[in-house]
Amino acid sequence: MATLALSAADEVRRRGLQQMRSVALSLLVLAAVIYLVTLHRDGGWGYVNAAAEAAMVGALADWFAVTALFRRPLGLPIPHTAIVPTRKDSLAESLEQFVTENFLSEEVVAEKMRTAEVSRRAGEWLASGNHAERIVAEGARTIGAALPRLEDEDVTAFVRGSLLPRFVKEPLSPIAGHFLESVVDDGAHHALFDLLIVEAHDWLRDNRDLLAEVVGPRAPRWSPQWVDRLVIDRIHREALAWLTDVRDDQSHAARKAIDRLLGQLADDLQHDPEVMGRFEAFKARMLTHPDMGSSLTAVWDAVRTALIDSIADPASTLRVRGTKALQDLGARLQEDEALRSKVDDRAAEAVGYVIRTYGSEIVSVISDTIERWDGREAAARIELHVGRDLQFIRINGTVVGALVGLIIHTVSELL
Repeated sequence: MATLALSAADEVRRRGLQQMRSVALSLLVLAAVIYLVTLHRDGGWGYVNAAAEAAMVGALADWFAVTALFRRPLGLPIPHTAIVPTRKDSLAESLEQFVTENFLSEEVVAEKMRTAEVSRRAGEWLASGNHAERIVAEGARTIGAALPRLEDEDVTAFVRGSLLPRFVKEPLSPIAGHFLESVVDDGAHHALFDLLIVEAHDWLRDNRDLLAEVVGPRAPRWSPQWVDRLVIDRIHREALAWLTDVRDDQSHAARKAIDRLLGQLADDLQHDPEVMGRFEAFKARMLTHPDMGSSLTAVWDAVRTALIDSIADPASTLRVRGTKALQDLGARLQEDEALRSKVDDRAAEAVGYVIRTYGSEIVSVISDTIERWDGREAAARIELHVGRDLQFIRINGTVVGALVGLIIHTVSELL
């Protein structure tokens, strides 16, 4: 066997191979001894002699067959021997083709992914023990190490050189219109409108004098001041009453008018060329402003600092919520059959895509690796893994040969 750097597992295989070789050789030697001892003896010993002779033939024939796979028997240049060393490249290609057709088939792998219940197992793993916490901790450590390496200059260059020009060229009006339409349909804007109305009501209630400063100078010069005060008080009361009605009445006409206005704006952003053009022009002016890049970089720097501080603290809200989210996901994957089905289907599609796109490159590792091996090294490696089982062929050949020889001798005597 060629000299190899053996691992602990390989050393165990080597000892097993040597043991089985010794067993097979011992049976051959035993058959030879019995053959010599019973040679030219009559009676029942003739049957034993015939069995021993056939056993030697079977043992030698199977020794030749097994040995011829990995080397030339007795070093003789016999044709069609040392098959693995001399034909390792073609064998590697055949093995690669076999694996591709039978194991890396997109249908086979996808079906295995669907039946393996990957999502359920992942859910059990996430929901048990501290696995979710470990994932969050590992992710936090990785992100915490990566974030400080992002220099502000690199971020600014990326924003100005790639991000902002892409957004300037990309039409965002239809996207904004569709988003606004979804917000209006879901009524998600009502909470913001309620907040604005409440703040406007409270501000107007507490700033009557400021209203007087704004409205007072617009009164006619000939109007007496007491009349002006009455008018300002009336305006203040009516405005407060109107804001109170809008705040308290969810079906107020003003609310419906806002809904119609936002709905029309959403439709115009998607279909009205004039509105779309104004939106895109406004977007371009904003994104091409000289200070936009540095402003976004400053925002990123603040976000990065907050992230670093948050992920460094195991008790931070971010990490606690991340752990809880993963645990909840694990529980859902165990309980929600529809979700599990979707996850398994998507996983099968993803694996199928990888096999379809990169399958040939994956299995080429087999042929590439074996082609780099020396012929003797390839034979030694393969024999190390399968040689022990192949020795059973020699053992079986010895036993079966003895039985066949005994049967043939018996039939010959009977005839």
